[in-house]
Amino acid sequence: MYKIAVMGDRDSIYGFAAVGLEPVEVEGAEEASAKLKELVSEDYAVIYITEGLAEKIDRDISRYADRPLPAIILIPGVSGNTGNGLRSVKRSVERAIGSDIIFGEG
Repeated sequence: MYKIAVMGDRDSIYGFAAVGLEPVEVEGAEEASAKLKELVSEDYAVIYITEGLAEKIDRDISRYADRPLPAIILIPGVSGNTGNGLRSVKRSVERAIGSDIIFGEG
């Protein structure tokens, strides 16, 4: 059975355990990179990562962009929304269908 994880700082991910997601608290880029690799090798279908943390491990995340699983989805953390999550979803949709149906831009 597939699992769902949420990676980020403690304050951003703490509440996700209440809805059945596995919180994975990480601090720095090196720890996050290693943990992402570990989660990918296990049965995780979805890995949510806070936008702030994702900026630190962007290269690691991009390695899995063309794989069907896991889906890596960026979410805002307690520090706020950087817009990277929305841009990531937009790129994924464009890649999947060849056009921007969400915003209708260029």
